[in-house]
Amino acid sequence: MITTRMREQTQLINGPAGKLEVAVSEATENARQALGVVCHPHPLYGGTMHNKIVTTLAKTFQGMGVTTVRFNFRGVMGSEGRYDCGNGEFEDLLAVINWLQQERGKKELWLAGFSFGSYIAAKAATELATSKLVTIAPPVQHFPMKDLPAITCPWVLVQGERDDVVPPDAVFAWAESRKPQPVVIRFPDAGHYFHGQLSELRTKIEEALQA
Repeated sequence: MITTRMREQTQLINGPAGKLEVAVSEATENARQALGVVCHPHPLYGGTMHNKIVTTLAKTFQGMGVTTVRFNFRGVMGSEGRYDCGNGEFEDLLAVINWLQQERGKKELWLAGFSFGSYIAAKAATELATSKLVTIAPPVQHFPMKDLPAITCPWVLVQGERDDVVPPDAVFAWAESRKPQPVVIRFPDAGHYFHGQLSELRTKIEEALQA
């Protein structure tokens, strides 16, 4: 099953718990030798690859010349399986990366995630050769992010200071404790979902990645 819309292909691939639904978005500017994967928020709280922050991240990568994949974790929409507390979802990400590299070749790997997806992406960045990492509202108090090894790739962390889901102070303290530290972008007036600020979010992430 393959459907195409505006330079995007949606299809099912083999995953560790059954089929995984993926959407491949081609680079919209001068293509880089890079592939990006974006991870969505918590599957049990409405998180899907169609989340507006997830699609904003994908568009940011696309606009920087990176062919990008969004995908649904196991048990979400067209993806088979059941929620697995982050463990199986990490395996889902690895399966998507492996499939993408088999399809497109082993190029630079850019990873990004929002909320729960930030944990999954950050964990992968500690185990795989990663060129760029973007984490938005990482759930530092809900998942074992403090136990992650050092993240050595260029890393941008974005946090709204009015987030009512992920405690901002805990995120900033965690970021300061990391060696090396990420580039931190603060949004003073943003809540968890950055309502009304998605264009600014995209601009600031792109500027940080290009710096």
